[in-house]
Amino acid sequence: MNYLIIEDEQYNAELLKSMVEKADATASLLAILPTIQESVEWLNAHPQPDVIFMDIRLADGLSFEIFKQADIQAPVIFTTAYDEYALQAFKVYGAAYLLKPIEKEELAAALAKVKRVQPQLSGDDAGAILEMFRTQQKTYKSRFLLHYRETYKIIPVDTIDYVYLEYKIVHFRLLDGSVIAVPYTLEELEEQLDPQYFFRVNRQYILHINSIESIFKHFNEKLKIILKRDRKAEVIVSRIKMPQFKLWVDG
Repeated sequence: MNYLIIEDEQYNAELLKSMVEKADATASLLAILPTIQESVEWLNAHPQPDVIFMDIRLADGLSFEIFKQADIQAPVIFTTAYDEYALQAFKVYGAAYLLKPIEKEELAAALAKVKRVQPQLSGDDAGAILEMFRTQQKTYKSRFLLHYRETYKIIPVDTIDYVYLEYKIVHFRLLDGSVIAVPYTLEELEEQLDPQYFFRVNRQYILHINSIESIFKHFNEKLKIILKRDRKAEVIVSRIKMPQFKLWVDG
């Protein structure tokens, strides 16, 4: 089984690769593609794989856009962290999907399904699902209730300067300079914080738009960010994240 992974987080892609190859001894990975543009170019230049694993949210947009620019004949298994409302779109159009974090039993079932049924998504169907995702009215957290020593603290979202990961623990740095550890992963906070104001620039940082003092070009087509209230922090925007980051900053 030749397969393709479309995923912009390298760790997630490598984890999925390991799980697929444990689930199917014949599995052979053709490529890992992190963006819509690279996916379209690859699909238009190569024979169709036996199956495609496709993350929904990529660095340069939603992966449904790929269907508009490439003729996909292979069955697609979507990977997603979206909520139940959005998953109704997949059920309506018969698309296969896996919820993150992916469980090995669900992966095996999805592979069995595509081998048996080979569900395919037309360009029109993909466009309809894309529209459902875009028009979905999602609410985001306005505050967090966090355990702090022997008490609880209410942290309004508008007091968060940025979020960072250090020694495998996620922290909020607040506007007053204080720091508090939080019982969430960066992935979970990405879903809970309003993307109009917060953006995950790399594996370590989620920044509020108002935390940014200045942006500089960095080597290897990356960007370096200087923070207003923490100039010692070394915050680098990866090449993969850069197009979406620029769109976010431009508002």
